Amino acid sequence: MRLPHRHSLLWRLTGALALFCLLLASLYVDLGRLLLEASSYLTPSTRQVLRGYAQQAETAWRQDGTPGVDAFLQRLQAQESVWAVVVDADKASLSSTPLTQEERQRLDFVRSLDFSVGRPGGTPAFHIPFSDGQGRLVLELPRHLDPRRYSDLWNLLLQRVLPALLAVLFGLVLYRVLIAPLASLQRQAAALSAGDLSARLGSRMKRRRDELGELARTFDHMAERLEGTVAFQRQLLRDLSHELRTPLARLRVAGEGEQDAEALRQRLAREVQEMEKLVGDALELVWLDTERPSLPLEEVDVVRLWDVLRENAGFETGWPVERMPCDLPADCRVLGHLNGLAQALENILRNAIRHSPPGGVVRLAGRREGGQWLLWIEDQGPGVAEGELETIFRPFTRLSAARPGGDGFGLGLAIARSMIATQGGELWAENAAPGLRLRLRLQSV
Repeated sequence: MRLPHRHSLLWRLTGALALFCLLLASLYVDLGRLLLEASSYLTPSTRQVLRGYAQQAETAWRQDGTPGVDAFLQRLQAQESVWAVVVDADKASLSSTPLTQEERQRLDFVRSLDFSVGRPGGTPAFHIPFSDGQGRLVLELPRHLDPRRYSDLWNLLLQRVLPALLAVLFGLVLYRVLIAPLASLQRQAAALSAGDLSARLGSRMKRRRDELGELARTFDHMAERLEGTVAFQRQLLRDLSHELRTPLARLRVAGEGEQDAEALRQRLAREVQEMEKLVGDALELVWLDTERPSLPLEEVDVVRLWDVLRENAGFETGWPVERMPCDLPADCRVLGHLNGLAQALENILRNAIRHSPPGGVVRLAGRREGGQWLLWIEDQGPGVAEGELETIFRPFTRLSAARPGGDGFGLGLAIARSMIATQGGELWAENAAPGLRLRLRLQSV
């Protein structure tokens, strides 16, 4: 199984999940330790309260003796509701009530104020000595002074609430990383489906190097291709409807005014043939633009192919083959689709013948450049303006004012460029001295 590339969302999500788990474990351990330390010892204010009780017990003992200690313990019991005794240095009770055996044993486990309060759930007892060290107050820690009284709540926050909050935060991060770009994609896709062909995801998403970036680039490429295809087809439909009006108008005029039936039949056949060619070329151009067919490639001998094409062209136009020379070396072989390349070269050749002056020459030449062949076909016509060198490849473009012989439909070069592109090649135009030169770049064998 092949692993995704290093910019894949898999690694981001895995890293984010690992970081989340590490953060959660670290917070649980660290906060748990801090919580335990904070709840294991008496706070300074609690110690001060307990020392105040011990001072009251000492004052009662010194002023009133045993009755004073009894009164103090009664007040303490009423105030705090905890077990408490006042004993001397020998653990004898200073009150009128002697200690029980259980109380004597409990005195062996009392803590000083700076000791830990012990395990949660227990009731620790602390002793606070008198100022002269001859007596001490021993009492259970009152509940409201126990630093562990909120331990259950803190444990709930630490074990339940904190993970939930971190999970929500992690979800927000994932939403920003994943769902927000997908929501943007959904909005643009909805706009595209509603007819807004200019809908794009923009450069911010396209700069991403993960799967979402690839998706954004694919979506924008699809939208651009769809917009171009729709615009192309709309323009083609407008041009085609315009071009069809001319032969139909001629047929209508001929039908209304032509007296000779044979002449009418010939005109009808000629106009129908022209319309068939127009519709066929237009449909082929649409097919090339929308389907983008992947044509099977093979080795093509360009010299032999040119011989066949110029012989056919010469038979139809009356040009001798000497006016269509080939200056290519005999080993000129390219990787292409034979029929598609033949159609492209034939369209270029017929276009050059149509725009050539009387006695003109159309020449095929080229050279090898690395793993490619650079070919060019040039005529001796007047050429075209520099600003229109790209325009001539648009459907139904005819520059008859600049070049003679503008009797075609302007589809030949458009079909030739599309056909060459389906074979991985390029076709462009440049002015020669004199004439127009069309250059082709094809993969060599």
